[in-house]
Amino acid sequence: MVNAPTGFGKTFSVFLGAVIQFINDHPKDYQTVKSIGLQLVWITPLRALAKDIGRAMEDVIAALEMNWKVGIRNGDTSMSDRAKQKRQMPEVLIITPESLMLMLAMKDNSAYFKTLKIIAIDEWHELIGSKRGVQVELALSRIVSISRQGSGSCLQESGQEVPVREDTNQCMESAPVRVPTNRNTNRNICIWGISATIGNLDEAKEVLLSCLKLNRKNHGFQVPSTGGDLGEAVIARLNKKIEVESIFPDEIEKFPWAGHLGISLVDKLIPIIQKNGTTLIFINTRGMAETWYQTILNACPDLAGAIALHHGSIEQELRTWVEDALHDGTLKAVVCTASLDLGVDFRPVDTVVQVGSPKGVARFLQRAGRSGHQPDAVSKIYFLPTHSLELAEAAALKTAIAEGEIESRNPMILCYDVLIQYLCTLAVGEGFRPADIYPEVKSTFCFSEINEDDWSQILNFIVNGGNALQQYDEFKKVEIIDGIYKITSRRMAMRHRMQIGTIVSDAMLKVKFISGGYIGVIEEYFISRLDPGTVFTLAGRNLELVQIKDMTVLVRKSNAKKSIVPSWQGGRMPLSSNLSALLRRKIDEAGNSLTTGDITNLEPELLALIPLFQLQKELSHIPRQNELLVEHIETKDGFHLFIYPFEGRLVHEAMSALLAFRISQQHRITFSIAMNDYGFELLSDQPIPVDDTNVYELLSPKNLLADIQRSNNATEMAKRKFRDISVIGGLVFQGMPGEQKKARHLQSSASLLYKVFSEYDPNNLLLRQAFQEVLFQQMEEVRMRTALQRIQDSHVVIKILTRLTPFCFPIKVDDLNRNNLSTESLADRVRKMLA
Repeated sequence: MVNAPTGFGKTFSVFLGAVIQFINDHPKDYQTVKSIGLQLVWITPLRALAKDIGRAMEDVIAALEMNWKVGIRNGDTSMSDRAKQKRQMPEVLIITPESLMLMLAMKDNSAYFKTLKIIAIDEWHELIGSKRGVQVELALSRIVSISRQGSGSCLQESGQEVPVREDTNQCMESAPVRVPTNRNTNRNICIWGISATIGNLDEAKEVLLSCLKLNRKNHGFQVPSTGGDLGEAVIARLNKKIEVESIFPDEIEKFPWAGHLGISLVDKLIPIIQKNGTTLIFINTRGMAETWYQTILNACPDLAGAIALHHGSIEQELRTWVEDALHDGTLKAVVCTASLDLGVDFRPVDTVVQVGSPKGVARFLQRAGRSGHQPDAVSKIYFLPTHSLELAEAAALKTAIAEGEIESRNPMILCYDVLIQYLCTLAVGEGFRPADIYPEVKSTFCFSEINEDDWSQILNFIVNGGNALQQYDEFKKVEIIDGIYKITSRRMAMRHRMQIGTIVSDAMLKVKFISGGYIGVIEEYFISRLDPGTVFTLAGRNLELVQIKDMTVLVRKSNAKKSIVPSWQGGRMPLSSNLSALLRRKIDEAGNSLTTGDITNLEPELLALIPLFQLQKELSHIPRQNELLVEHIETKDGFHLFIYPFEGRLVHEAMSALLAFRISQQHRITFSIAMNDYGFELLSDQPIPVDDTNVYELLSPKNLLADIQRSNNATEMAKRKFRDISVIGGLVFQGMPGEQKKARHLQSSASLLYKVFSEYDPNNLLLRQAFQEVLFQQMEEVRMRTALQRIQDSHVVIKILTRLTPFCFPIKVDDLNRNNLSTESLADRVRKMLA
């Protein structure tokens, strides 16, 4: 692993190492050697990175007058370029995980990797913890094994193999390809992980290099006796200079509400753009990026032609133009989303602006590092809050940077859908023998706990369709020919190649009255959590859920006064655990300063928020780190219960449902639920029975798994999760290019399979995986359990109030914004609330 701050040359350190190794092996003729085969595979998570990295590598190669070629292979690579690569592989290949899997699906893929010396995984922190990272793990296990299986052949220019004489290491037939002089059956292959911002560096290294241990053993290598650790972590003990400057509004709102403040600060953003050469303006969502782009142009028409927009929904041609213009320094500013988090290496960016909370320390550092992208240069980043309380997050981010508090990325375990796809990929390519592949798969971190029973079930699944689908030929993909598992059907192979990948887009569901007539659309993420009979709000109407059928939500009108507020995917990214802990600490510091009367040591951000904190203290209480604040407030809307764990939106969503469920087990009561990253609200038309006598019991981690499954309707959520799993595992075909199946057809097919498995194959591995992903990823069960345990060890402060407080106001306004249809603007309605 190479770990260093952004801009300190991690990319060059690995690439130049590969070049130096080659020069050492060919000290006299390194400038004349041609067509030596693939030497370096460079795996990158983003297409936008490939062009920059390739350009930098080509500059080095040209300066050294070497004959190496650099190729790029991803979804944007033309068919002609792919054909050229197939005829003659470049020495360096920059590739995405999906395209690497497509290479493994080629008939003679092993021939391309036998000359390989180094595999580099760039931005490993972006891949670990995702199914794309699992793809990389599996690909590494296969490529490492290929490279060590002996050098009994070499590549001709045609790509065909010819025998090699073991004594001389020379081809027995003349060929225009030079065979590396150090080629032998015990040749090592190096794996380099490259990462700037990751908290669990040792675990990240272990995940990346775990495949080496078993493969060494399998191919005659001995694990070192001194601890058995194959890897090294090369860490730059250097502190990247990062300047964080917050943009303050002229007047701090004592009652903050989310979103509106950012746009009002556009006049303070324009001078920052004008005084710098190039500025990146990061926005969390695509919709807000569009809004900010237009707002900046309206505020400063002179920027027309000098400012651009970049996000994942923009067509490739325009994105490429923006990237090239950014590289050339012809743009003053680019409004972007995470699409440029990693894609601006080697570019002249002077400063960065983060609009709204980045939700995590690592993400903030990554974006800050886009400016001053060179050693000893200062990375400058401005924090522009979208509501007042986000200034406390800015103070927390500064502390995190100073103390090196960076989030860990937890690797994924037992992703059977990815394994099924991978085995079919090998079957489409050269085929595989289970006895050879099983040790490789088990050597990966993701599948280290797989057992032979699970492995047998996977093999039975791809060959016979498993226990439930063995009567259907469509699911019998793999044939066994002389002990080798292969996909021989051209139609099946083509469909598989088109569906390689692990990114499945979230579906929108149409909402329709059961009597006829559409109302709108809603994300399946939200609606899948609701039970029939639940009332929710859409387009200003209270609707009772009847059923979900074929990706359509059937509802009827409801006269209920209370309903559940939808949570939308665009605002779903939660605060990280690190940032949450630091935020609680900063609020504690502010409360302590107000108690002692000494505010001189507070950061500028907290100092600016003193009027808000003072009002919170007067009306209610400022919770300390060892406290949990609970507020009871009665308004004309009903009885409100506000609780502030400061644990992020996902945890609060699950925790609020858990609390509502536990209360409803003891009392007949109906709730409306709302939440943000700081806390959550339960609203009812009767007093909510939470007090000193039962609060610890209601928020206990005891029986958490059973209660959370019942409170969140985990079975319905697992059905939705199963759609993604079935797509990745190849059970559901998404359609041919230009003829994609509609989302409702995919869901209908997946739902049918879910029902079949549940009834006829209840121990199916994919069913098990669906429930695990719901609990541990979507609900963040581990983090929630930790939060509940922290609450058990804390002092719960319960306040009975008569008016809204600064802490609860953002939750209430968010509820108001999404729960009402009105001809008044939201700002007018907020002013009425404050009157």
